[in-house]
Amino acid sequence: MTLSDRPDVGTRDPDALIRRAGERGNPDFDQHFLVDDRVVDRIPGFLPEEADTSHVLEIGGGPGVLTDRLLATADHVTVIERDPTFAAHLRAEFADAVEAGRLTVIEGDALDVDLPEFTACVSNLPYSASSEIAFRLLPLGKPLVLMFQKEFADRMAAESGDDDYGRLSVSAQHYADVEVVEDVPNTAFDPQPAVQSAIVRLTPREPDYAVDDERFFLDFVKAIFTQRRKTIRNGIRNTAHISGLDDPAAVVEAADEDLLRRRAGNVAPAQFAALAETAAEHGLTDGGDLNPDGD
Repeated sequence: MTLSDRPDVGTRDPDALIRRAGERGNPDFDQHFLVDDRVVDRIPGFLPEEADTSHVLEIGGGPGVLTDRLLATADHVTVIERDPTFAAHLRAEFADAVEAGRLTVIEGDALDVDLPEFTACVSNLPYSASSEIAFRLLPLGKPLVLMFQKEFADRMAAESGDDDYGRLSVSAQHYADVEVVEDVPNTAFDPQPAVQSAIVRLTPREPDYAVDDERFFLDFVKAIFTQRRKTIRNGIRNTAHISGLDDPAAVVEAADEDLLRRRAGNVAPAQFAALAETAAEHGLTDGGDLNPDGD
């Protein structure tokens, strides 16, 4: 179905939507709404070409600016909105889509509610919770187009050796190919945030390495990056309380010497994976089962 088949959606004016909502965005509640038509019109098109748009999830619908565009391209849209005023507005503004079974509005916090069985997610995320929301979505293996603070987006997409490369880069790229597809100025929002923003496309794929214990791998990466200015050797020795290692000295003894001399910012994700496997094999007295109860 094309936009011309859905004349009731896809062209609503952002400022008019905000007026009809009866409440402006509140920066204290992390509410910054897109009002630049040119930007919002492009966002759904950033999904991968092969993405399934039969059920698109939006987190933080606000007055419905992006919701309107998503309804023009997706068969079904589910919006999670924690503000009761905006949740009620979305149900009223898009009553026809709700009645037709094409729009579901869930009132609640995206970190707490049960997520639906969606096929892709397109969202202007609340910045204060963007990291937690992103890492709730990433393990689900769905295409994502998400708005972040530009600094966060750049760190997510950074490669080994870049100044911005860090724990966030390794963790995000464990799940997906990460691309910054558009920088968005603060003037595109109302009220304007103090920072610049960026749209990120995350295309799910299996990593080109294997890890036996994903949680340990991610905890190990987190631990090493707390000592990013030290060598990997010293990072392993100094962070057992974070990584959970029982015998960091044994890991240092078993690890590749060239890798031990490097600093975290110059270690690629696949190398971190190999190092984490060595750490689990030699540094855990329980054979790598850090969390037998799943807690």
